[in-house]
Amino acid sequence: MAFSSVPVSTRTPRLVSFLLALLIGVATLQQAAAQPPGGDAPAVGEPAPTSTLEPAALASDDTRTIVCWSIAFIAALVALVQARIFYASMIASDAGNPRMQEIAGYVREGANAYLQQQYRVVAAFFVVIAALLAYAAFGLKVQSQFVPFAFLSGGFFSGLAGWFGMKTATAASSRTAAAAKDSLNLGLQVAFRSGAVMGLTVVGLGLLDITLWFAFLYWIWPACGQAPLSLVEITVTMLCFGMGASAQALFARVGGGIFTKAADVGADLVGKVEQGIPEDDPRNPATIADNVGDNVGDVAGMGADLYESYAGSILATCALGAAAFSSPTLLPEGVSTTEAQLGAIFLPIVVAGLGILLSIFGIYLVKTDENSSQKNLLAALGKGINAAAILSAIAALIAAKLLMPNLLGIDPLLSIPGVGFSMLIGLAAGWAIGKWTEYVTSDEYAPTQRLADQAVTGPATIIIGGIADGMMSVWFPVLVIGAATLGAFAFASGGNFSDMNYFAIGVYGVGIAAVGMLSTLGITLATDAYGPIADNAGGNAEMSKLESYVRERTDALDSLGNTTAATGKGFAIGSAALTALALLAAYVEGVRVGFDRWGIDFAEQVSASDNPSPGFYKLSNQFVVRLDRDSQGQDGPLSYGEGLLVMPSQLVGADWQSEWGQIPDGTALPARPGNADSYIVMDSDQPVWNHDGSAMQTTRTATLPHFNDFFDVTLMNPRVLVGVFVGAMATFVFCAMTMKAVGRAAQGMVEEVRRQFREMPGIMDGSAQPDYAAPVEISTKAAQREMLWPSLLGLLLPVAMGMLLGVAGVLGLLVGALTTGFCVAVFMANAGGAWDNAKKYIEAGAHGGKGTIAHKAAVVGDTVGDPFKDTSGPSLNILIKLMSMVSVVVAGLVVRYSLAGGSLF
Repeated sequence: MAFSSVPVSTRTPRLVSFLLALLIGVATLQQAAAQPPGGDAPAVGEPAPTSTLEPAALASDDTRTIVCWSIAFIAALVALVQARIFYASMIASDAGNPRMQEIAGYVREGANAYLQQQYRVVAAFFVVIAALLAYAAFGLKVQSQFVPFAFLSGGFFSGLAGWFGMKTATAASSRTAAAAKDSLNLGLQVAFRSGAVMGLTVVGLGLLDITLWFAFLYWIWPACGQAPLSLVEITVTMLCFGMGASAQALFARVGGGIFTKAADVGADLVGKVEQGIPEDDPRNPATIADNVGDNVGDVAGMGADLYESYAGSILATCALGAAAFSSPTLLPEGVSTTEAQLGAIFLPIVVAGLGILLSIFGIYLVKTDENSSQKNLLAALGKGINAAAILSAIAALIAAKLLMPNLLGIDPLLSIPGVGFSMLIGLAAGWAIGKWTEYVTSDEYAPTQRLADQAVTGPATIIIGGIADGMMSVWFPVLVIGAATLGAFAFASGGNFSDMNYFAIGVYGVGIAAVGMLSTLGITLATDAYGPIADNAGGNAEMSKLESYVRERTDALDSLGNTTAATGKGFAIGSAALTALALLAAYVEGVRVGFDRWGIDFAEQVSASDNPSPGFYKLSNQFVVRLDRDSQGQDGPLSYGEGLLVMPSQLVGADWQSEWGQIPDGTALPARPGNADSYIVMDSDQPVWNHDGSAMQTTRTATLPHFNDFFDVTLMNPRVLVGVFVGAMATFVFCAMTMKAVGRAAQGMVEEVRRQFREMPGIMDGSAQPDYAAPVEISTKAAQREMLWPSLLGLLLPVAMGMLLGVAGVLGLLVGALTTGFCVAVFMANAGGAWDNAKKYIEAGAHGGKGTIAHKAAVVGDTVGDPFKDTSGPSLNILIKLMSMVSVVVAGLVVRYSLAGGSLF
């Protein structure tokens, strides 16, 4: 059906099936929650598995697990099917007259050519990285054997989401312009639902990838006769495919951003300022390249960006949930560790699935009246977003009640576990950041109007004002994220900020807040992808010389798109901050797994010797392992029992510092220098005990604060402090590299456009047609050449810091990049959005309108803001998460071989 021929109300019966599916899923989940979990999970009070890599008592027939997985899997399929329905409906609508279709064809061909070239370059890069990861997994044995394949699948699905979004956007531009000929509402419907294809494709592919990986690792792998994996190892392995998604997203964002902004700057400076012709005038040689850039940067790049945000937040929270509930200490009677872990793993997955269904419901609510102002259009979009958010909040509370236990020492609110309210905090934080971004960037509000006033006195004042406004806009998102972090932690942990037993639960609450923020990404991303489609529609209308009222309508949609795009960027940056905080804790879990892999590999080496003997073995100055006889008896091989973390304060005596290998039975290691009454006895026949009878800290029992103590993660540690400085430095170096890349590419574009105007004077009177292909080729080559080094910075810096400064240095690096990167990203995105809408505000008639000195000054400000908001700013949130993901993947390598604390020196 075409949008132009079918009213919205006739499609609402489809919503009945979505709501019925939602109610059936919740009812089935409630029934399954009342059933005892299958399998022979440890009873309350029994110890958890002796290693984070030891298989848990997994039950493949656990009804609740199957129901939860099915809800997420079906929701992912529904998202993809609904995206296909929206796409087919858009294709069936009026594509416009032959000239409109011709222009859309130029843009489509240019976008296809660019993405194909980009994917070829990225594919070669991915093959090299996958080979290195395979060597680390199969050669060095410092990570899971599934990591190389998870890395490739994450990159593939991220690129696929961007490709589908670009394909839809290039087809939707002429159809949006054609619909705008009939009415503003129809133009909004076509543009918004075409953007919804991007949103639903991202969440559908993201959740599909997660559910397929879980099914393979949890059910299929053991069914093939292989040893089952622990839930901790499953989730940490799945987290590694986020590295592939982040790497692909960074290439797409940086490359697409360089392409689009080089073309945009060239088109605006030469066309508008020097030649005085309108935006998107067909006489401008760079106008096709500009429209191509909107699709490859603002659609394909943004789709890949938010795909990795969405998947990364879910995966990080799953990994934290498996680790936080691996001990029965806080679990009520009758709840096993396996049951609690599975509930914590599936809570973010189920919430994401329900969020998809409710986002579809919200999409169908978006419509507007004719002659609407931008405020009315924003209200129309807000109606759908708010409905989806409110219903998602209710669904999240229900899911938390059904899946999560009420922990000991934490009073549930209204009988709902605290993590349910942590999700509400995430949703509220996302809404607040979106509203703030709307306020500081929309020309309906005073900040952007005051910025437009500064254009009257020239480019310098509007640039100064925009920079200041962008900097000032940072305070509110920072306070929101800070409050959300504290609130989410407090609800999940019951306010126990200093109790080590509750610390991991609190961090899990921060991760679940990020999932709550992104649970309605299906519709919020639709509002972001809608912007470039509306922008291209305006260009198509201008180049096709449609009636002036059509351009007025598309300009109204485009101005709204600038605000929704800025809101989407603020949303992505905010979610990146919460996700990065969760990834800090997930990195520590990767370190824990890295220690255990080291112990397992050592056990295999010792078992290959002639006379292996059980007992304690020193692998480094701070890591001891216990090897036990396996079930084959006295002559059988040895197996890894547990890893012992030796605190720096426990290192005494020259013998301990210099001797390696097996530690004789009965060796006493003083626990505190000079304290003769406190010691640890190494005895192969007994557990490891302190003198006071308490168990010694092992890799299994150590909490996140224990690991912080073990690695001395404090600001007084020079390794941490240096890491913080390097992380902050990386933010500015990355921005400088991407800004310079845009500048160099734009310089070539400006020279080419000037050359064509100079050598082909017939362009201005219409007797000669510009060479549209040359600017597209310039942007393509520049983007491919310039995108590599900024991307390599994010990939290589965590590895280099880890090998030089160890785990403490990496944690400092991530903290420095997160805090500085978040502030700079908000500043650049909001400043760029305000400059763009100030220009639109003047073009709508303020201060004399187009062609005035104020307008030319605003165009200069907009060209400065273009790389701010579309290249450097939005790429920073990917950089933050990519560095975190890379750190998780190489945690085992850093633990074992870093110069600061490993065994190499």
